[in-house]
Amino acid sequence: MLVLSGLFVIAAGFLLRFNPLLVIVVAAAVTGLAAGLDPLAVLATFGKAFNDTRYVTAVYMVLPVIGLLERRGLQARARTLVAGLRGATVGRLLGGYMIFRQLTAALGLTSVAGPAQTVRPLVAPMAEAAAERQTGGTDDAEQVKAMAAATDTIALLFGEDIFIAIGSILLMKGVLEGYGIVLEPLQLSVWAIPTAIAAFLIHGTRLWWLDRRLARRRAR
Repeated sequence: MLVLSGLFVIAAGFLLRFNPLLVIVVAAAVTGLAAGLDPLAVLATFGKAFNDTRYVTAVYMVLPVIGLLERRGLQARARTLVAGLRGATVGRLLGGYMIFRQLTAALGLTSVAGPAQTVRPLVAPMAEAAAERQTGGTDDAEQVKAMAAATDTIALLFGEDIFIAIGSILLMKGVLEGYGIVLEPLQLSVWAIPTAIAAFLIHGTRLWWLDRRLARRRAR
């Protein structure tokens, strides 16, 4: 029963609002010691777990870099760049980003862009700057940010299924084989292309309507 003491540590830590990461580490250490492991064995287990899942923790090395770039004026530079482009609108900017995101996702490069890597530090500020040029104000900033995030999500969701080695394709293949339907991953990927095109057209229409609404606001 002492092995379950880690659960008590987790419950108490969260109840007292301690740092979640610290609570998890302490709970794991308590569980290991209660199970009869010596401190070095517990430390070795932590190291093995970190090494086995290092691809998950890679984001913690990227985020400080992005934060440093933002502190040095990355968002301001992005806004200045768009402000100097003639004909730049929110719809055109996000439409171009959606094409880029879908194509890279279709090639399996799902981590090339994303909310943390590109949307927050680059795409959203650029879209805000374009909206300010279109309307002369900042009243639509929150909606533009939301549309930038939605563009990334939709492009990734419907673009990654074209890549034959993505998890969703392999999952569908396994489920279908369980019902006696044998399909190759390439067959599933090919049929994902029309869906991706439809997603682009539908979301592209939403971006076009957003441009029209912003243009009407400026006309007033």
